[in-house]
Amino acid sequence: MSASRPITPGATRTCPHCKATILDSAAVCPGCRHHLRFIPAGAPAPAPAASAFRIEGVIANPEATGQWEFSVVVAVRNERGVEIARHVVHVGALAPGAQRTCEVSVDVFKPAGAAGAPVRRTN
Repeated sequence: MSASRPITPGATRTCPHCKATILDSAAVCPGCRHHLRFIPAGAPAPAPAASAFRIEGVIANPEATGQWEFSVVVAVRNERGVEIARHVVHVGALAPGAQRTCEVSVDVFKPAGAAGAPVRRTN
C-alpha cells in the first residue's frame, strides 16, 4: 500500500497469512500479528486511538467428575440492536479442575490519510 493512496475508513482486505478479514489500514494483523506493510525504523508504530473496552473472564470446572463443554461466541449489533455479525470463536471441553481464560477487546483506530468521514454500515 503506497502512502499516496487514500484509505477509505472501514474498507477491508484479507490477511495473506491467516486469511482473516482485517481493516485495509492495518499494518499488523490483529489475528495472527504478522506485519503486513513496511514501517520505517524510528517511525511510530500504529496504535489504537482508543480502547473501547476490554473484558477478561475465567471459566472453570470445579466438579470432581465429569467434563463441561463450552462455546465462545462474539456478536456485534448496530445502533438499532440488529445483529450484524456473529461468530463462534472457539469450542472445547473442560476436564475436572481445568480452566480457560477468555479475553474480548475492541480497539478503535483513526487511519492515517483517511479520506472522508467514517463509513456507517446499516446492514
